[in-house]
Parts: sequence; C-alpha cells; structure tokens
Amino acid sequence: MSASRKLAGLGLATVALSGATLALRRALAPLPMALAGRTAVITGAASGIGRGIARALARQGCNLALVDRNAGPLEALAGELRGGPDRLRISTHVVDVTDAAANVAMRDAVVAVHHEVDLLFNNAGVALGGDFARVSAAEFDWLLGINLDAVVDLTRLFLPLLRAGDDSALVFTSSLFGLIAPPGQVAYSTSKFAVRGFATALRGELAGTPVSVTVVHPGGVKTAIARDAPLAAALKDDPRAARERAATEKFLRMDPDLAGRIIVDAVRKRRHRVLVGLDAKLLSALERASPVGYPTVMRAVFERASARKTS
Repeated sequence: MSASRKLAGLGLATVALSGATLALRRALAPLPMALAGRTAVITGAASGIGRGIARALARQGCNLALVDRNAGPLEALAGELRGGPDRLRISTHVVDVTDAAANVAMRDAVVAVHHEVDLLFNNAGVALGGDFARVSAAEFDWLLGINLDAVVDLTRLFLPLLRAGDDSALVFTSSLFGLIAPPGQVAYSTSKFAVRGFATALRGELAGTPVSVTVVHPGGVKTAIARDAPLAAALKDDPRAARERAATEKFLRMDPDLAGRIIVDAVRKRRHRVLVGLDAKLLSALERASPVGYPTVMRAVFERASARKTS
C-alpha cells in the first residue's frame, strides 16, 4: 500500500474515532434537569441578571423564592410573574444578605411557603471602583461581606435542603473579573475569584450527590451594578476615575434577560462553567493564552475603544 493511501486511511480512522468519541460523550451526558414544579431561591432577584434568571425560570414552570433588599422592584417582579399563564408559587423576601440572623429567618420562611428547595442562585453582588491603595479597609470589607461572606453563609444554610432532594443545583454568579483581574477592580476581582474557587472546591466535594454546581462568568451585561457602583471615597473627586467609569459603562451591552436565559439553560444542562457573552469568551481565551501579559493587551484595547467612543 502506498504512503498516501496509508495516510488517507489514517485520516479516515481518526475522523471515525473522533465521531465515535463525540457520540459516546453525548450518550453519557446527564439528562437535562427538569425545572417545572421545582423551587428556586434567587438572591439579588429584583433587577439585572437576577431578574433575568427569575423570568427565565418562570417560563420553565419553576416556583420562585425571590430575595432582595429592595422591596418595591421585588414586589413588582413578583406581580409580573404571578400574572403569567402558569400557576407558580412565588414568594418575596426582603433581606440584607449580610445579616446572618435575617438569612436564617428567610430560609425558614422559604421552607414554610415552598416546603423544599431545589436550586439556589447566589447572585446578589456589588462592585466598587478603586485601586488597592485608595480603597479603605472598611470599603473592602463591605464588598467582601456581600460578594463572598453572604454567599458562603447562604450556601451553608440551604445546602442540607439541596442534598435532601433528588436533583438539585447550586449556582454562583462570579464575573468576567473572576477570570481576569484588571487594575482598579482589586476588591471586586478578589471577591469574584474567591467565589469561583469556593464553587469549584464544592463541586468536587459534592460529586456523587444530587447537587450539581455551576459557576457563571457574565461579561458586559447592561445592569445597574456598574452604573451604581460606588467609587472608593478617596476617588470621589478624581476626574480620571469618573471618565474611566463612564467609558466602562459603554461596554455593558447584553440584555439581562438574555443573560438570564443563557444561565438557566446552562444550569438545566448541568454545565460546570458558563461564559455569558462574546466578551467573556474572548477575554477568557486571552487569559489562557497569555496569563501574565493579558493586562497590557486589555489596557491598550480599552484606551483605544474609550478614545473612539468619546471622540
């Protein structure tokens, strides 16, 4: 047999093996999670990605325990979802998730209404602009209290309920800044990398249980978290910080409802990690390709785009 025929035969064999491998993976993939009739707890539910998640779950027939500190928007969302065609059980819980005692009371209230919990979306979060030297210890701790400590506390409270079910999910909203760490976002990146690590370690510990774990890394989603994020007090009168913040807002393009649909679909399919948006996918790839050099590339792209948008 000629060398060319041998190579052609090898190529066909490789294609066949790849096809067989893909088919085997699909055959062994777990069945999607059935969401109809289940109960999900969502923190930060009154706006942004949390609201998008709630709407997407409601379309799947999932009962909801909506948690937020802002009562007005929370009740408005509940009224909207109760008006849908399905008779969903929807409860609202106005809670500051940094209050441990209030979290216990909220969990008990959720159980009293819904009797069981199948999914927990740890979604509530805040941002804070400022470099490390000008972010005070109190400001840093405030952010960690919401973005990390509350996540750990709520996971501890609800995990026994999730483990008692037959098919459950823990979902953590990290961030694009849980994959990359740009200057000026030291507190926020610290919290979101920590959420990613916490979730990843938990996934290993929960292997073989009914609980799947999904970490979400949203890119530029058009939410209030960036627009309303406070600057460190030391930067209040810094014009450069204000300009950079305004420029950053221009990168927030994805509709939060679309983000919610992407996240719920990924949870239903039991995906371990979800990159929401093309920017998240591209920057994740850049970080993997150049884990040390990516900040330089990011800065150049940001400055060029900012100059173009403000010209």
